[in-house]
Amino acid sequence: MQQMNQILRRIPVWAVYLIGALPAPWLFYQGLTGGLGVNPIEALEHRYGELALQLLIGVLALSPLRRFLGLNLLKFRRALGVLTFTYVTLHLLVWLVLDVQVPSQIWADIVKRPYITVGMAAFALMLPLAVTSNNLSVRKLGPRWRSLQRLVFPAAILGGLHYVILAKGFQVEPLVYLSAIVVLLMLRMPISGVLTRTRQADST
Repeated sequence: MQQMNQILRRIPVWAVYLIGALPAPWLFYQGLTGGLGVNPIEALEHRYGELALQLLIGVLALSPLRRFLGLNLLKFRRALGVLTFTYVTLHLLVWLVLDVQVPSQIWADIVKRPYITVGMAAFALMLPLAVTSNNLSVRKLGPRWRSLQRLVFPAAILGGLHYVILAKGFQVEPLVYLSAIVVLLMLRMPISGVLTRTRQADST
């Protein structure tokens, strides 16, 4: 694992931004050219939202990967977080601009449709994280910055719930996403750290 970490240290962070951003224009192009099926707006909205959840799960997995496997990917955490918010924003913009289109209908949908209410709550929690994802904010906020970053935990739960409620009927995929989020959050609990230290003590 040490050799793997050495290889990872050579990968520039900008490469993660570049690779992570590539699906956004490609999916939009597919939507314009008929590559997303008979309902391209709904498909595009779904794909952006799904990518956001996948990236968010990746962010939550970084600390457990380091704790349990010794794989250190923390240098990419900010990039993955920014990409997550980017796809959440694209998901929201597709709904606002291409789907709803009627401004007066937006608030009505937020209030009346639970999956939209939950999704907007998740977006509201992620907004301060995105605004403070820069070195200046880290320096100015000090220890409060780390506390602020914990908003990602309820935001992740709400994002998973948004997908589950949005799904029509019983679908396994949304439940898999929500389960992955819950498991990763449980792995971050103090008891996980105690179990890790116990295993390390037993192996010595």
